[in-house]
Amino acid sequence: MLWRNNNVSLGIVTVTIGSWMVFESFSYTILTLLSSVLLLLLSILFIWSKSASILNRPSPPLLEFQISESMAEEASKLLRFHVNKLLQVTYDIAMGRDAELYIKVAVYLFLISIIGSLMDFETLCHTGVLVVMTLPAFYERYEDYIDGSLVCIYNKAEELYLRFEIRSYLKKKKLS
Repeated sequence: MLWRNNNVSLGIVTVTIGSWMVFESFSYTILTLLSSVLLLLLSILFIWSKSASILNRPSPPLLEFQISESMAEEASKLLRFHVNKLLQVTYDIAMGRDAELYIKVAVYLFLISIIGSLMDFETLCHTGVLVVMTLPAFYERYEDYIDGSLVCIYNKAEELYLRFEIRSYLKKKKLS
């Protein structure tokens, strides 16, 4: 439970807010930063290696990374399983077999499109980190109030749904 360790949580929130402010104020992106850091690292290693051969010094101590065949097969099997599952669910929705899942997916995609139109991906990631860090602590502190409010909202929504169902049933009965 990361939010219970105050120093670590405060450090993560501070770094997140600070990095977001720097990125936004200088119009910098994560991709630009990543490519610049990798270019700098690669240049340092190249110069170190070339100068080491000229000065008869040892070259930089780097490990040779390779992905084993079994690891690649396992990753591809896992990816294939999840893609097939996604395609099967998509097929079921497209064929009209699962209306409830269709409505859930449509609502989530609509919410994602609204959120996506309000902010860029970087701001969304920073906001997500802040929410993940603060929401559990907030819920833990005010659990009774939040649970009471959610039960009240659920009961109201259920009441509205029943009203709608009764009205639609009466309209169907009148039409027949």
